[in-house]
Amino acid sequence: MKIEKIMTKEIVSVQMDNTLAHVKQLFENHKFHHLLVIENKKLVGILSDRDFLKAISPNIDTAMESIKDVASLNKRVHQIMSRKLVTLHPNNGLFSAIQTFNKHRVSCIPVVTSDNQAVGILSWRDVFTYIETKQLEKLLAQ
Repeated sequence: MKIEKIMTKEIVSVQMDNTLAHVKQLFENHKFHHLLVIENKKLVGILSDRDFLKAISPNIDTAMESIKDVASLNKRVHQIMSRKLVTLHPNNGLFSAIQTFNKHRVSCIPVVTSDNQAVGILSWRDVFTYIETKQLEKLLAQ
Protein backbone atom coordinates (compact mmCIF):
# COMPACT_ATOMS: atom_id res chain seq x y z
CA MET A 1 0.00 0.00 0.00
CA LYS A 2 1.43 3.35 -1.04
CA ILE A 3 1.16 6.09 1.55
CA GLU A 4 -0.35 8.49 -1.00
CA LYS A 5 -3.57 6.49 -0.54
CA ILE A 6 -3.76 7.07 3.22
CA MET A 7 -1.96 10.38 3.81
CA THR A 8 -3.83 13.59 4.59
CA LYS A 9 -3.74 15.64 1.40
CA GLU A 10 -5.07 18.87 2.86
CA ILE A 11 -1.98 20.83 3.82
CA VAL A 12 -2.11 23.83 6.10
CA SER A 13 1.17 25.66 6.00
CA VAL A 14 2.93 28.74 7.27
CA GLN A 15 5.92 30.72 6.14
CA MET A 16 9.09 31.26 8.14
CA ASP A 17 8.30 34.91 8.89
CA ASN A 18 4.71 34.35 10.04
CA THR A 19 4.12 35.33 13.65
CA LEU A 20 3.14 32.95 16.40
CA ALA A 21 -0.11 34.93 16.65
CA HIS A 22 -0.92 33.63 13.15
CA VAL A 23 0.11 30.11 14.18
CA LYS A 24 -2.14 30.36 17.24
CA GLN A 25 -5.13 31.16 15.03
CA LEU A 26 -4.39 28.19 12.76
CA PHE A 27 -4.09 25.74 15.64
CA GLU A 28 -7.31 27.09 17.16
CA ASN A 29 -9.25 26.90 13.88
CA HIS A 30 -8.08 23.46 12.73
CA LYS A 31 -7.96 20.09 14.44
CA PHE A 32 -4.34 19.06 13.91
CA HIS A 33 -1.02 19.20 15.71
CA HIS A 34 1.56 20.12 13.03
CA LEU A 35 2.06 22.88 10.49
CA LEU A 36 4.34 22.56 7.49
CA VAL A 37 6.69 25.48 6.93
CA ILE A 38 6.90 26.29 3.23
CA GLU A 39 9.15 28.79 1.43
CA ASN A 40 9.23 29.14 -2.36
CA LYS A 41 6.96 26.07 -2.64
CA LYS A 42 9.54 23.91 -0.81
CA LEU A 43 9.26 22.30 2.60
CA VAL A 44 11.80 23.91 4.94
CA GLY A 45 10.52 22.94 8.37
CA ILE A 46 7.75 21.70 10.58
CA LEU A 47 6.11 23.28 13.61
CA SER A 48 4.31 21.21 16.22
CA ASP A 49 1.74 22.45 18.67
CA ARG A 50 4.14 21.37 21.43
CA ASP A 51 6.90 23.59 20.05
CA PHE A 52 4.38 26.42 19.80
CA LEU A 53 3.15 26.00 23.38
CA LYS A 54 6.74 25.95 24.70
CA ALA A 55 7.50 29.21 22.87
CA ILE A 56 4.60 31.30 24.11
CA SER A 57 3.79 32.55 27.57
CA PRO A 58 1.60 30.21 29.63
CA ASN A 59 -0.46 33.27 30.61
CA ILE A 60 -1.82 33.83 27.09
CA ASP A 61 -5.63 33.94 27.15
CA THR A 62 -5.79 34.00 30.95
CA ALA A 63 -6.75 36.73 33.41
CA MET A 64 -3.04 37.09 34.28
CA GLU A 65 -2.05 37.92 30.68
CA SER A 66 0.27 40.93 30.45
CA ILE A 67 1.70 42.97 27.60
CA LYS A 68 4.91 40.95 27.91
CA ASP A 69 2.93 37.70 27.54
CA VAL A 70 1.18 38.96 24.41
CA ALA A 71 4.57 40.00 23.01
CA SER A 72 5.60 36.33 22.92
CA LEU A 73 3.14 35.98 20.04
CA ASN A 74 5.35 38.32 17.99
CA LYS A 75 8.03 35.65 17.66
CA ARG A 76 8.45 34.25 14.17
CA VAL A 77 7.99 30.68 12.97
CA HIS A 78 11.66 30.38 11.93
CA GLN A 79 12.69 30.97 15.54
CA ILE A 80 11.01 27.83 16.85
CA MET A 81 10.40 25.48 13.89
CA SER A 82 12.21 22.19 13.50
CA ARG A 83 14.57 22.13 10.54
CA LYS A 84 15.48 18.46 10.97
CA LEU A 85 13.04 17.03 8.49
CA VAL A 86 12.05 13.41 8.22
CA THR A 87 10.04 12.97 5.03
CA LEU A 88 8.55 10.30 2.82
CA HIS A 89 7.73 10.16 -0.88
CA PRO A 90 4.11 9.47 -1.94
CA ASN A 91 5.20 6.16 -3.49
CA ASN A 92 6.75 4.87 -0.27
CA GLY A 93 4.95 1.91 1.20
CA LEU A 94 3.11 1.58 4.48
CA PHE A 95 5.81 -0.62 6.01
CA SER A 96 8.45 2.00 5.15
CA ALA A 97 6.31 4.64 6.87
CA ILE A 98 5.96 2.51 10.01
CA GLN A 99 9.73 1.96 10.08
CA THR A 100 10.27 5.71 9.74
CA PHE A 101 7.86 6.47 12.61
CA ASN A 102 9.66 3.97 14.84
CA LYS A 103 13.19 4.96 13.86
CA HIS A 104 12.76 8.71 14.25
CA ARG A 105 10.13 8.70 17.01
CA VAL A 106 7.96 11.30 15.29
CA SER A 107 4.19 11.58 15.27
CA CYS A 108 3.81 12.86 11.72
CA ILE A 109 5.82 12.76 8.53
CA PRO A 110 5.55 15.29 5.71
CA VAL A 111 5.11 13.67 2.31
CA VAL A 112 7.13 15.41 -0.41
CA THR A 113 7.89 14.99 -4.09
CA SER A 114 11.44 14.46 -5.33
CA ASP A 115 11.85 18.26 -5.62
CA ASN A 116 10.79 18.72 -1.95
CA GLN A 117 7.29 20.07 -2.59
CA ALA A 118 4.86 19.05 0.13
CA VAL A 119 1.90 17.02 -1.14
CA GLY A 120 0.58 15.67 2.13
CA ILE A 121 1.26 14.68 5.70
CA LEU A 122 1.08 11.23 7.28
CA SER A 123 0.30 10.83 10.95
CA TRP A 124 0.32 7.68 13.02
CA ARG A 125 -3.45 8.18 13.27
CA ASP A 126 -3.70 7.86 9.47
CA VAL A 127 -1.84 4.55 9.69
CA PHE A 128 -4.00 3.24 12.53
CA THR A 129 -7.20 4.31 10.76
CA TYR A 130 -6.11 2.44 7.63
CA ILE A 131 -5.27 -0.71 9.61
CA GLU A 132 -8.56 -0.53 11.52
CA THR A 133 -10.52 -0.12 8.27
CA LYS A 134 -8.78 -3.12 6.71
CA GLN A 135 -9.49 -5.25 9.78
CA LEU A 136 -13.16 -4.26 9.76
CA GLU A 137 -13.40 -5.12 6.07
CA LYS A 138 -11.94 -8.56 6.80
CA LEU A 139 -14.37 -9.15 9.66
CA LEU A 140 -17.36 -8.10 7.59
CA ALA A 141 -16.26 -10.33 4.70
CA GLN A 142 -16.30 -13.42 6.96
